[in-house]
Amino acid sequence: MMSQTSLESKLEALQCHFTWDLDPSRSRLFFVRYQLEDIGTEEGNSWLGHVYNLRGYVQYKLGFSKDAQSLFNKAAEAFCQTRRADADEGPWLVVNYGNLAWLHHHLGEQAESQAYLSKVDALMNKYPSPSQDELHPEIYAEKAWTLMMFSTDKKQLAADYFQRAIRMQPDMVEWKTSHILVLAKAAGKTNTGLDADMLEKMRIAKEEDPENLYLAAYYLQQNAKMMQREKVKDEAGELAEKILRNPVSSYSGLRILLLVYIRHVSFDEAIRVAEEALKHHPDVRYLKRCVARCYRSKIFFGEDGRRDQSMIDRAISLHEEVVSLYPQSCLLRKIDLANLYAKSNHGQAEAEQIYQELLESDLDPADKQLVYNRFANYLFFDQHDRHGSIKYHMRAAEIPIQSFFRQNSITNLEKFRDRNWRQVSREVEEFLKHLPEPEV
Repeated sequence: MMSQTSLESKLEALQCHFTWDLDPSRSRLFFVRYQLEDIGTEEGNSWLGHVYNLRGYVQYKLGFSKDAQSLFNKAAEAFCQTRRADADEGPWLVVNYGNLAWLHHHLGEQAESQAYLSKVDALMNKYPSPSQDELHPEIYAEKAWTLMMFSTDKKQLAADYFQRAIRMQPDMVEWKTSHILVLAKAAGKTNTGLDADMLEKMRIAKEEDPENLYLAAYYLQQNAKMMQREKVKDEAGELAEKILRNPVSSYSGLRILLLVYIRHVSFDEAIRVAEEALKHHPDVRYLKRCVARCYRSKIFFGEDGRRDQSMIDRAISLHEEVVSLYPQSCLLRKIDLANLYAKSNHGQAEAEQIYQELLESDLDPADKQLVYNRFANYLFFDQHDRHGSIKYHMRAAEIPIQSFFRQNSITNLEKFRDRNWRQVSREVEEFLKHLPEPEV
């Protein structure tokens, strides 16, 4: 048996989820857990081993060590299926065995931990990296996929790891597809959107990976703004037929496709497609979330949705279900529910109650900022309370975390300032002058 110091040193040197500096907030952990659960576990998902590995790590971080061990074991089984290996082991298990070594160490089971360390050593000796001084491509690919799923601010690093993996092992189509998707999503964050070169890379990736309907939906979404409405509708209809024939998964492309319908075809068509999917799978929570989003979009942004009480009632019912189905990651859905109640003929008290509960709850600063911003907008647009709205926009802006919600509050405060409402205008101007710089 090696010494404790030697064991910990070897554990720290492993390439696995426990050493990849994944340290998010608890709310982010729940968000990722639900996201991974909604991907589904159908056969043919080439990322299934990675899904189970990350789910196991998330469960460990949330305090469910037994669940974590079960999921890590499922990851090993899934890798053997998806890699169709003649042998039970291969380089794709290095990360998995590293996770198990760490888990057993944390459980105080040092002999088991050491056994997995020995397995990692054996795999790395048997399957060395094709490129000296670099990790094995399987490790780069899993690290890239994990960052893509887990981190909102490490897309470029994920793209770099995918590129390294592909350079050493160019025959893995799913790595190429994910590389293009992560590059496209990073580029899509800019105001200019995707350039012609990026769109062409996506088109080529779509041809090389024709079964990936998520990529197909994302490509259509990026092209839709340059297409005629009828052509978008036709292509979206063809894609919808394919997606609805496939197993339900958050990676099926349905959510992206519904956004295409909402923005480029019609709210009603989006609702029709989403309701059809739910009719075939009435108990799937992910589909309920998709349908709820379509109704919400029509009510908040459509011309006639906010006057249709039966539609508002349907949206409220769906949102209540979604909140109960994602109990630890439903902050935005609760806010949407409150705003739907505010649009209802008989829901003002419920809207007020939801917001009061959120304002009094123990939230981390980023979530508190979000609640302050949304409550400020609710006070202005639904309660016509200008002074209350200013007060909560100030509270949101005071939290020095850079986000869409902080910027929205600052923009609204600037509008209040520029309206020359005497005392209000001066107060807001003074506040904006002394606003702290956001954290980087």
